[in-house]
Amino acid sequence: MTETPVMPLHMRRDRFDPVEELARARDREGVTRFTTIFGTTAYLVSRYEDVREVLSDATRFSNAGPQPLLRPGNMTEEELARLQAGQMLAYDPPEHTRLRRMLTPEFTVRRMRRLEPRIVEIVDAALDDLERAGKPADLVSLFALPVPSLVICELLGVPYSDREEFQRRTGRLLDVSLPLEQRTAAQLENRAYMSVLVERARVEPGEDMLGMLIREHGDDLTDPELTGIASLLLLAGHETTANMLGLGTLALLRHPDQLALVRDDPAQVEPAVEELLRWLSIVHSGVPRTTTTEVEIAGHTIPEGAQLVLALPAANRDPALVDDPERFDVRRGAPGHVAFGHGVHHCLGAPLARMEMRIAFPALLRRFPDLALAVPYEEIEFRAFHVVYGLHRLPVTW
Repeated sequence: MTETPVMPLHMRRDRFDPVEELARARDREGVTRFTTIFGTTAYLVSRYEDVREVLSDATRFSNAGPQPLLRPGNMTEEELARLQAGQMLAYDPPEHTRLRRMLTPEFTVRRMRRLEPRIVEIVDAALDDLERAGKPADLVSLFALPVPSLVICELLGVPYSDREEFQRRTGRLLDVSLPLEQRTAAQLENRAYMSVLVERARVEPGEDMLGMLIREHGDDLTDPELTGIASLLLLAGHETTANMLGLGTLALLRHPDQLALVRDDPAQVEPAVEELLRWLSIVHSGVPRTTTTEVEIAGHTIPEGAQLVLALPAANRDPALVDDPERFDVRRGAPGHVAFGHGVHHCLGAPLARMEMRIAFPALLRRFPDLALAVPYEEIEFRAFHVVYGLHRLPVTW
């Protein structure tokens, strides 16, 4: 029988909050040496300024080092290279710059605004489905997950009818309680699925992003690179926003005064989204970095070739970022948080995610002004072992 791995410190939560031990590690040491779920030694960086420094410097802190989640074992170098192709999170400049430059025009704020009317339609349709389902209903499966899934499917040209399959595979890939072999299988299945779509798009490119990449950059991108890019966008495009919508709704329900502000004051929505991003920090750490030289962080000397894990929840609750960081306050806006990362690997889809949340939260709360939990708060099950934090289900009534 396979044992459940010990959860690393940076992933431990007490429902919404990082555990007190993580805050103590940040405030006392700043850098903590620990054993990862893969059995390797790493250094946990937890202070806001130090995390930003690591994220800002791709020269000393490389994304291209060994990544167990992205580069599982028992593979030849050729197999690993093919699996990693197009995975921008596993590249440093200039290779990362080459790939990102092709995608950046599709994710500008101005380009995202063109999608706004369609996102409004998708949100309204999901709310109709939620209402038709009747109360009580699961907000995750009927609203939080369908909205970003349909948006990213339409953007990429992925059949929405395949959503249950790719969501199930993504769930296995990101669940660190599962054996490495199962997560590797899910990753390979994801790439196999996407490679078929790439082959079809090569023959007949559509008006979606995959078609655009083929028409405008088809000679510069190999099929494995296209497959990797599309796989990453599909995974990140639905998984992160879905968990922000579910967990964010629960946070607002637990703070009725804050919920009322988001529901009733349009000017309050954008600051609320930023505060939710900071306070929830659903991505525990992002991709680990590897030191390319000996470095000093928070007074600790770290050798060349060491793996650094960034505790994003601890950094976003650092008093160096905001006053009274444990308090949830949608009015402050939380500028400068690292929920989307920082530097060259800052989340490419951040404008899209922000727009989806800016539309979805007030639409939900206005459609259902009496929205409430359908079960006691203590019965809500959080996704503890997932790379992206969130909820399994959110039973609601209205």
